[in-house]
Amino acid sequence: MSAPRLRTTPLPGIGVQYDLVTREQRHLSVVAHRDGARTLSVYSADDPDSCAQSLRLTVAEAGSLIDALMPSHHSASLLYTTDLGLVAERVEVAATSRWNGRVLGDTRMRTETGASIVAVLRRAEAIPSPAPDFRLAGGDTLIVIGTREGVDSAAAILGRE
Repeated sequence: MSAPRLRTTPLPGIGVQYDLVTREQRHLSVVAHRDGARTLSVYSADDPDSCAQSLRLTVAEAGSLIDALMPSHHSASLLYTTDLGLVAERVEVAATSRWNGRVLGDTRMRTETGASIVAVLRRAEAIPSPAPDFRLAGGDTLIVIGTREGVDSAAAILGRE
């Protein structure tokens, strides 16, 4: 069986559309928006040009869906686990978060939880090892590493509104 063909179409001012026709001749598309969001569309079986369902996903939701489609672990947001008991997870800063617009050092993350923020994903950019004076923004996805308890505590702190 040949590999599925993915057609790519630039959408000026919007992003890129990826189209796939499955083995069962079902048409799927994903629009990768410039802001990092994704729109997943499924087309009607009897009319492949007619969209039957469309769903817009945030950056974090798209990441979770990728994790579900390509599982390399047991948790939807878990990135890596070692024998030392450390985990790494993606934690999104909501637009309504109290940390939106504040510097990373204000969270006192390492002091309060023992967890470390090792990178920030902002739109299509990755910022490794952000300094304490790094200004957080709503929609940022933080890569947090620590013990299970520390990462859960960090997520709770970052989720405060």
